Amino acid sequence: MKNATPDCPRVAAKELNELLQGDEEIALLDAREELSFGQAHILYASCMPLSRLELLADAMVPRRSARIVVCDGGEGLAERAAQRLSQLGYRNVAVLDGGVDAWREAGLEVFSGVNVPSKAFGEFIEVEYETPSVSADELKQMMDAGENMVVLDSRPMTEYHARNIPTGICVPGAELAYRVHDVAPSADTLVVVNCAGRTRSIIGAQSLINAGIENRVVALRNGTMGWHLAGHGLEHGMTREARDISEHGLAAARDAAARVAERFGVRRIDRATLNAWRAESTERSLYVFDVRHPYEYEAGHLPGSRSAPGGQLVQETDHFIATLRSRVVLVDDTGVRATMTASWLNQMGWPEVAVLDNALQGVELERGPEPVHVLGLDEARADAIEVADLDAALREGKASVVDLGLSRAYRAGHIPGAWFATRARLAGALAAVPRRGRLVLTSSDGVLARLAAAEAAALTDEPVQVLAGGTGAWIAAGMAVTSGAEHLADVADDVWLRPYEKDWGVEDSMREYLTWEVGLVEQLKRDGTARFRPCR
Repeated sequence: MKNATPDCPRVAAKELNELLQGDEEIALLDAREELSFGQAHILYASCMPLSRLELLADAMVPRRSARIVVCDGGEGLAERAAQRLSQLGYRNVAVLDGGVDAWREAGLEVFSGVNVPSKAFGEFIEVEYETPSVSADELKQMMDAGENMVVLDSRPMTEYHARNIPTGICVPGAELAYRVHDVAPSADTLVVVNCAGRTRSIIGAQSLINAGIENRVVALRNGTMGWHLAGHGLEHGMTREARDISEHGLAAARDAAARVAERFGVRRIDRATLNAWRAESTERSLYVFDVRHPYEYEAGHLPGSRSAPGGQLVQETDHFIATLRSRVVLVDDTGVRATMTASWLNQMGWPEVAVLDNALQGVELERGPEPVHVLGLDEARADAIEVADLDAALREGKASVVDLGLSRAYRAGHIPGAWFATRARLAGALAAVPRRGRLVLTSSDGVLARLAAAEAAALTDEPVQVLAGGTGAWIAAGMAVTSGAEHLADVADDVWLRPYEKDWGVEDSMREYLTWEVGLVEQLKRDGTARFRPCR
């Protein structure tokens, strides 16, 4: 390890590769925006853009003494992110010398896409278990023939609501083994599991097979994308979901979970062990996840737990658990969903995963959405402007608005006349924004804007204010918004657009995506850092 500056130790690509293949905890954070990250990154890197670092760091890397290596594409973002992490209390931060380019030049594998460890795992599981599947045309023929079947969509309701296979019911990820006995009570019913592409279809179908249900279970090959590419129509705006569970269904689900726990070595711990792990969390990273549906979490959850519905946790491990080889505790009310989730995390190679026994009993529960801990917010001072005052200033031509929120939200609806900008490149963006008096920063809820206020003030002579409550408050007040990608003061590289989100070449993007996903298994072999361990 060599030092570029006294405050910024550097790690060579070879040394980082050894750390990733070792047994100690490490968090590899990529400081670039999601689009740049998605074009080329290291397999076990977690995307933590410098622009949003304070919003993400506490949840993704909860232990301040965890070993962190920050990387980028050579733009200098890693050094800035490392410095900011140190300011926020992280004590063991280094930078990958030469960034991702140096990693590639060392002959090491670079991946494209997002949530790659989980998607590669899904493809690996299909090969290892020979998970059965049907094509879109085969499913359509069975539907037309009136066969006894049910289509279960393993995605969250937001994705299902946008587009779904006709007749499909929303049963996200870990809910499948929990609710299948009620949505398919007859063993003669064929169960088809789908998602948008491949991973959650495969993992969902294999979950039911691993659970030992009597029904025949198949994945829909290539999900809603494959259905669309085959020329079949999708439904939009549907809200069908499985919420209620019967006594019989719960008993059957518990039996299934017990079989899975035994086969896949799912560990269970009591509250005393959890308390001991929490006491050790300054030395060993600890993540506590409630894997139930978000509405159940909000109705009452274990204090200190985060909401991470089981299917999405398995799908997005790089986002939820940035510290490799950390401790993970899973929580739910019956143990079924936690057990199913733990079985997959075990197979993904996480070394210390446990289900908390009687997790929600004998303890006072907290209610409401997951609290977000924004680091550095208390120290961020900013002059606020209310919605009505900003509206008046805009009408008089005495304010310029810069929106630092995600470009996806900006395109959906922003303050008329506002300019989109990326916080990490604020200096260049402000140079492109026409000035009319005061500069007003906004973001979805105003938090990111508040964090950036001091940075903006150092770049301009005009007064800088932050919209109180952000764009959300503007919309809640009934003010007009404009949609579209107008007034971009910077390139909108903060999001990796899925094929459905693109304005051009949607079908070609779908084909490319599906081909890419299938090819991940060969990339895994070349990379060598994955520790997947299926149980045949």
